[in-house]
Amino acid sequence: MATNAIDRTRRMLSLVTYLRERPGARVDEVARAFGISQDELISDLSVLPMCGTSFRGGDLLDIDTDGEHIWWYNAEATGSSAGEPLRLAADEATALLVAARAVATLPGLRDGDREALLRATAKLEAAAGESAGASSRLSVTFESEGEVFAVADRALTERRRLRIRYYSPGRDELTDREIDPVRLFAVGHTYLEAWCRRSEARRTFRLDRVASVELLDTPADPPPVEPRDLSEGLVQPAASDPEVIIEVGPGGRWVAEYYPHDTAEELADGGLRITLRTPDPATLRRLALRLGGDGRIVAPVELADSAREAARAALEAYDTLV
Repeated sequence: MATNAIDRTRRMLSLVTYLRERPGARVDEVARAFGISQDELISDLSVLPMCGTSFRGGDLLDIDTDGEHIWWYNAEATGSSAGEPLRLAADEATALLVAARAVATLPGLRDGDREALLRATAKLEAAAGESAGASSRLSVTFESEGEVFAVADRALTERRRLRIRYYSPGRDELTDREIDPVRLFAVGHTYLEAWCRRSEARRTFRLDRVASVELLDTPADPPPVEPRDLSEGLVQPAASDPEVIIEVGPGGRWVAEYYPHDTAEELADGGLRITLRTPDPATLRRLALRLGGDGRIVAPVELADSAREAARAALEAYDTLV
């Protein structure tokens, strides 16, 4: 199955922190920790030496492997323990200050974490000088996913139950649930794995589909569950699942980055012919509507016809409103 570029980027960022704390780490142990094959890990390691330590580049990461162990030769020189003061350009300081102030406003952030962040922000403002003034004129806000993440993270730390209102796109409905969080993870989107008291089963919730979240005083008590293997993505279609073929133009190439697929063949116009499998092909009708003129479902014919019908109904509804 094709590798999701977003997932790989997230993994490699985590890999840097992991390797810094484990000099000489064994290749097989690191691969097992990240749920990937040793070949995938070696491929990641071949990219890391092209990464620098500044927003605009800088000292490259001197990471190498002999196939059995992984060695980071300049970890001290590229980390906070190098003994040299941190030097930031004006745009770097501005970006950090804006981000820090935004994170400090997240609902659900633990008081101790918020206070530590505010202290660090104050020190950065003092060191940034005029750049701090420029950053004060900028602001960012988080969508609901940021709030949900903060509350879910707190629930995991304090082992408390959550009450959520969750949107299920397959059924197009909102449901109220009480859940016991198990873990947060990212595979393209950010997800919360939890024991759902409504269904009495393990469920995975995409954070941007959580309409509301409430931290309860009830202790979380999920039954012991084996963590799912996510090395090949969250959705792992079976060979027996129906095959779907989608053709996209240059503006729809992002589909290959977000959807697990078997093949993605280049087309003459710069687009792709993507073959994938899914247990419920009908859910791809929304993808077809989102693509609009940038793509179409080719097979199966029944799904292509239903997607065209859905598009026609949407246009008729739009004309009625206008």
